[in-house]
Amino acid sequence: MDARLRVRRTLIEISRRRARPGTGSALNFLRERTRRMRFPDLGPVLGPIPWAVVGAAATRLYMPERATQDLDVVVRPEDAALVRQRLIEAGFTYQGELAIGGSSWRTPEGFSVDVVEQPEPWLVPGIEEAERNRDPQGLPVLPFPYLVLMKLRSGRVQDLADVTRMLGQADEEMLAAARELCDRVAPGEREDLESLIALGRLEIQNRRS
Repeated sequence: MDARLRVRRTLIEISRRRARPGTGSALNFLRERTRRMRFPDLGPVLGPIPWAVVGAAATRLYMPERATQDLDVVVRPEDAALVRQRLIEAGFTYQGELAIGGSSWRTPEGFSVDVVEQPEPWLVPGIEEAERNRDPQGLPVLPFPYLVLMKLRSGRVQDLADVTRMLGQADEEMLAAARELCDRVAPGEREDLESLIALGRLEIQNRRS
């Protein structure tokens, strides 16, 4: 069992032992879908290159917005070199490499942008579908099932928290899509997915709006 999986299983087990119905934020807050943060649009920079918003800029489409100081996007591996070239040409400043694969940049206006060069082939259709899955600002957001599985597999604490909250508020159609993708590309993750769905549903039980 790798380190990410051990961390995830430990966090899920702790949450299952301690979770109680209705703990956390008020239901009206959980139902909010705001866009207080204004993120840079990479569309004019990248042109026809497919890209998708991930991270907090993406999750606000599926759960309450949380504060963040950067924009996280994912691109196809085959486009990585061209994306870097386009960013340089647009005046972005290179900041360094990401531990998860990809690079960090700063826009000419000083906004931080992390570009994930995701190597897993199952994510490529989601990046392409993001073109038709726009948020109110007009940014292409990684569709729900792909975002859930990407965050589930990352093993990071914040990602697991995001997944739990998104799953708890998802409708049956969205959950079915997440389960289908999980069964198709990562069947070994299904048990953890179901645990996070149960924890997310528990959060919104017995609440007053």
